Amino acid sequence: MTVHPMPRPQVPASPPPTLRRTLTLPLLTLYGLGVTVGAGIYVLIGATAAQAGPYAWVAFLLAAVVLSFTAFSYAELATRYPVSAGESAYVDAGFRRVWLATGIGLLVAASGLVSASAITVGASGYLGALTGAAPPLLIIGTVICMGLLAWWGITQSVTVAAIITVIEILGLVFVITWGIAISEQNGVPPADLFPPFEQAPWTGIISATVLAFYAFVGFEDMVNVAEEVKEPRRTMPRAIIYTLVLATLLYVATCIAVLMAVPIDLLAGSSAPLTLVFIDAPGAVQVGFAAVAVVATVNGVLIQIIMVSRVIYGMADRGSLPAVLGRLSPRTRTPSVATAAVVLGILGLSLFLPIAQLAAWTSQIVLTVFVFVNLALIAIKRRAEPAADHFYVPMIVPVMGVITSLGLLATSLL
Repeated sequence: MTVHPMPRPQVPASPPPTLRRTLTLPLLTLYGLGVTVGAGIYVLIGATAAQAGPYAWVAFLLAAVVLSFTAFSYAELATRYPVSAGESAYVDAGFRRVWLATGIGLLVAASGLVSASAITVGASGYLGALTGAAPPLLIIGTVICMGLLAWWGITQSVTVAAIITVIEILGLVFVITWGIAISEQNGVPPADLFPPFEQAPWTGIISATVLAFYAFVGFEDMVNVAEEVKEPRRTMPRAIIYTLVLATLLYVATCIAVLMAVPIDLLAGSSAPLTLVFIDAPGAVQVGFAAVAVVATVNGVLIQIIMVSRVIYGMADRGSLPAVLGRLSPRTRTPSVATAAVVLGILGLSLFLPIAQLAAWTSQIVLTVFVFVNLALIAIKRRAEPAADHFYVPMIVPVMGVITSLGLLATSLL
């Protein structure tokens, strides 16, 4: 009698890890505010005042109006295609050209790398003033720490970023309160804040609008965590709109408070304009606000690392980049290889390039991406492609998005 061995039971292969959908509307909105509100507003008011004078706040308002068209385009696209590497997916759906979609995805990743590098250089300056340590050491320490936090987990890293975002927003509220209600009013009288209907002041305002645009860069990064958002088709549009509205209110109010509290000639020459509001304040207040400024800039580094790593992961997951970049950590379920690559890229840029060049490149790259994203939505709408339960905007919105983005891009290159 032949005894046949019992067949070994087939053990089903465990499915590969996927991104966790844990981000709610409050967390996503705070994420958007964290990547938008930060280094830009903390350093740009002086530069906008140098060009627009007492009307600098109008430049921030105009930048918000210009960006609103593209923001609404993103809101529709994010609900049609709620995936990581969103801009690449949108362009792929609109133009059906893999090479173009890959190029846009790489531009988005590059903008995040360059922006994070600019923020890192700025943060090292604030940290150096507080600690006296050498900038290269501060840059390396900051980027590695933020990279480890981004690798730890999306919920943990975004929660930490949300807490820091609340701190930096409270810092701006403190600036507004101190500048309007407590400090000596050594700046512009309220009646002189409104521009006349003459060409000369509006030329400066429009020029300053290009600078103010940099302060809004970041809201678009929200779409790149779409695979980790609960109910993305409902949550994404609301979070994008809330982020843009709240950031605009904070920027305009902060700018008005600083203009009223600080003389224009002193403000226009400062690289840390918000600290001038507290020039006559007690030492503890000055040090406390300087610490908040450091927190604000470091937070921007963390959120950009999260965003860029998701873009690279999303492109690798769809085969546009080497598969190794799409590997997730089984423990944290975050894109560990992509995160490490992003950290190395930021270190290379921030250690060897000046902040002014990094900031200029960021704006130009982002505006180029905006043009193609709006064009993609126009192409999708012209084909009348159906999509169930998505946010909808009329055709005029992406058309205006193309026109305004091209206008700002052309102005920035002049």
